Amino acid sequence: MGAPTPWLFNKVFPLLASVILIAVGMASSTWWGPHLAGKPPWQLPDDLWGTLVAAQRLLHLDIRGLYTTPTGLVALPGAAVILVPIAALIDAAGLGLDVPSAHNAHPASWLAAGPYEIALSATALFAADSIAERLGASRPKRMLLATGGGVALWSVSVRWGHPEDAVAVALLIYGVLALADSRAVRSALLVGAAVAVQPLVLLAVPVLVVMLEPRRFAGYLARAAAPGAALLGIALAANWRATLRAVADQPNWPTVDHPTPWITLAPHMSHGAVAAGPARGIAVVLACGCALIAERRWRGAQSTIEWSSVKLAEVLWWMAVALALRCVFESVMVAYYVWPVLAMALVAAVRQWSLLIPTAALASALTFVSQASWRGRWTWWTAVTAGLILALVFARGTRRESRPHPRTVSSDAPSPLAATLCQGSQDNRLRNIT
Repeated sequence: MGAPTPWLFNKVFPLLASVILIAVGMASSTWWGPHLAGKPPWQLPDDLWGTLVAAQRLLHLDIRGLYTTPTGLVALPGAAVILVPIAALIDAAGLGLDVPSAHNAHPASWLAAGPYEIALSATALFAADSIAERLGASRPKRMLLATGGGVALWSVSVRWGHPEDAVAVALLIYGVLALADSRAVRSALLVGAAVAVQPLVLLAVPVLVVMLEPRRFAGYLARAAAPGAALLGIALAANWRATLRAVADQPNWPTVDHPTPWITLAPHMSHGAVAAGPARGIAVVLACGCALIAERRWRGAQSTIEWSSVKLAEVLWWMAVALALRCVFESVMVAYYVWPVLAMALVAAVRQWSLLIPTAALASALTFVSQASWRGRWTWWTAVTAGLILALVFARGTRRESRPHPRTVSSDAPSPLAATLCQGSQDNRLRNIT
């Protein structure tokens, strides 16, 4: 057996992509962006500052203020928890967290918060690379995956400042890997942590759960629900009215973001906001439907579903489909909402060049097309939805089901039948020699 590959060499592609993303992100926000726009203020992600304020309040144990102005927090408290370390550093340095404005054009706190939140987002690149390695992808494919993933990640981290989305998807991917290794408890806790950081990953959970034996559904779901339920319970106890309004209604502003055709069904709130939460229930129901369809295809007459490289890729693809339902049925869309779908589609396509190249190209293009400021209810939504459907088609391709040993996901591993035949051939040769 050869010596294990050093971690730095093995993860060089996501590591390089992370370093480049941090460098480009900081340079474009403080130097290139303002210069090209002809405006002196730094081009910073406005959404990040509210979550940083929430993290600062957590640091000071002001849980009552977690969902009050100016945090704008609508995710579960985990989104603020992951920013507590940088909030502590900013506090210790005596830097403020005032929202960037004409009077605060160059906030020094961005020089600390920017690299931290981009690096935090880059955990998704490492998770994707781990999946690619498990699927037996070659190093050139893993390099393209890191490149395409880094380009798409720009929207979430540098442009909009939502590291919680990337961290949640990374934890979800690691949860998939843990379940493929028959470590159901670890998988449930990882998935639960993902939900606690950003509940959007709930759409993908049913696809993962159906891989279990039915008798294990309840235990898995209970463990997965525990982290988010604990954090949400603490927030509700501290300020139930503000917490319930933010988490249940999930207000969004059609005059600021992109209204879609579904806005006519969204309840209207004060100050021009609409409640995005109720419409997301449609996506949840349809995601469960996707899981049932996938389960019927996979299980058939078998009592259990065997993990293989093909099966792992299919699980990731169906997760991408489930996550895409949010974008299709959202009443008000924001450009970074498309990223989780693109991230999962990329890792599902990594096994074959014919799938990975067009998926990576489309993911990069859609990342920047989605930043357009088209205001019509149909124009932007139609273009983005069509792009997501095309990405899913590219990532799916045509796969022939293989039957390797259960829980064996490396495409290079021999099947049990091949190993038996090989061993029998070796035994015959030895008998002939003797």
